[in-house]
Amino acid sequence: MENGERTSIDAGGAAYITGQTSSTDFPTTSNAVQATPTTAPCTRPTDQQIIRPANMSSESPGRGMVVHPSADGTRVAVVNLMGRLYLEPARSPFDMAPDLVARAREQADAVIVDFHAEATSEKVAMGRMLAGSATAVIGTHTHIQTNDPTVLPGGTAYLTDAGMTGPHDSVIGVRSDLIVRRFVTGLPVRFEPGEGDVRLEGALIECDGQGRATAISTFRLRESE
Repeated sequence: MENGERTSIDAGGAAYITGQTSSTDFPTTSNAVQATPTTAPCTRPTDQQIIRPANMSSESPGRGMVVHPSADGTRVAVVNLMGRLYLEPARSPFDMAPDLVARAREQADAVIVDFHAEATSEKVAMGRMLAGSATAVIGTHTHIQTNDPTVLPGGTAYLTDAGMTGPHDSVIGVRSDLIVRRFVTGLPVRFEPGEGDVRLEGALIECDGQGRATAISTFRLRESE
């Protein structure tokens, strides 16, 4: 297996995203793919498998939008965008989002926008801007699941942050003692994943045949359940 910092490609060419989220259908990378120059040679052989923020440089591996059939044949588009505050996108997500969603609508029955951002204000604003055009706008990156699922006017499901799939006996996935040491000393530490209280978090979205959301709810499943 070849390893990038948060992206791995196995001998068969399958891509695994270990830093944020992973999916056999939609392996999104958020800004993790930017972490190190060694990521590029690792991921480039399977660019078509990896979704990265559409507002990163066009030279970055992967794609900013992908369409994939669900189990019942519904065509689902996933658009990935990155916020500006504390992150380094090449372009404004607000400038690109409307056109991307419109293009996705032409190819898919439902359009999910994964908005990877630090600021809640950016996420709320993105949801409001895309209300009535995207099926859902789901925030990611802060790792803490928020309690604000709602369906916006026009049939767009919204959630500020879907949460984290991984060990919650940690500081957003990293061993607590390492992060506490980093904050106390101000010195860098090597991140290592936590291990306890593993949970699967996310959101369930219902939509009609026109791709308009009718309901959204969050879920949290523990390893022991």
